[in-house]
Amino acid sequence: MLEASARLLQLLALLQSRARWTGDELAERLGITTRTLRNDVDRLRTLGYPVDSARGTGGYYQLGVGKTLPPLLLDDDEAVGIVVGLGAATGLRGLEDTTARARAKLEQVLPHHLRRRVAALRDAFEHGPLNTDSNVPDPEVDPALVATIAAAIRDHESLRLLEDDEPRTVEPYKLVTWQRRWYVVARDPATDTWAPHRLDRITIRTPNGRRFTPTPLPGEDYTGLVAREVARAGWAVHTRITVHASAEQVLARINPTVGVVEPVSDTECVLVTGGDSVEIVAVYIGMLGYDFTVTNPPELAEYVDVLGRRYATATH
Repeated sequence: MLEASARLLQLLALLQSRARWTGDELAERLGITTRTLRNDVDRLRTLGYPVDSARGTGGYYQLGVGKTLPPLLLDDDEAVGIVVGLGAATGLRGLEDTTARARAKLEQVLPHHLRRRVAALRDAFEHGPLNTDSNVPDPEVDPALVATIAAAIRDHESLRLLEDDEPRTVEPYKLVTWQRRWYVVARDPATDTWAPHRLDRITIRTPNGRRFTPTPLPGEDYTGLVAREVARAGWAVHTRITVHASAEQVLARINPTVGVVEPVSDTECVLVTGGDSVEIVAVYIGMLGYDFTVTNPPELAEYVDVLGRRYATATH
């Protein structure tokens, strides 16, 4: 009886690990005959676990959708990975409480040996603030807003939203996090144009709009679109910097999505970029590794001068 019960749990774990299995695959993994497999599947169904199946060529078994949540069977590494991942998510403003509660619930039901392993990991490391590269506070993320947009993407429903007090109706396709910001990449059906919309700057008007037939972004590089559009128009501070190196040398040191490099000569180019503050840009341009001259804005030139005097003083 104990052997049969253990086998049922192993069967349930296999069914949870991927969408579909053939009968032969499951029988081989469990070391049983296909007849015993059918009997075990019937036992799972008797216990309330919906197992869908199809016979003949292309036949399969898969865990169906039920009214109750079956036990989530994780191996040791999977359980540790989930707990550590939830711990990392607590650094996102707006999600701290949600992820902390989820992690606490999961840790509570872990076996003793796993709970000790997870506790050791949790106590051994800590997360630095996500804005160590910025002196600008992170915007708070509303979990309900993220969930609403994700559902609209799944169901192909238009979003009726207010952005900077302007009403818009857009077709959402992808949620993207980049540079500590959340964006929804959406298509404007009226103009057939694509744009990222920052979640901390929009309000959803309920109910959502009508359903739409998906027309994916050509190339489907949604993250790249966010990076390019933010570099073009989304920075709080926009800058032009003359770099005393070739365009090829500069492009080899930066991600091309975060700035535009304009060649001037074999030994000079202009970098058009930006950031959340002049302080951030000043630090990053100093890390480029080439001499440079600030063209715009004047505030950046002033802060670079402040940094230069500060660094010069530090060497004495």
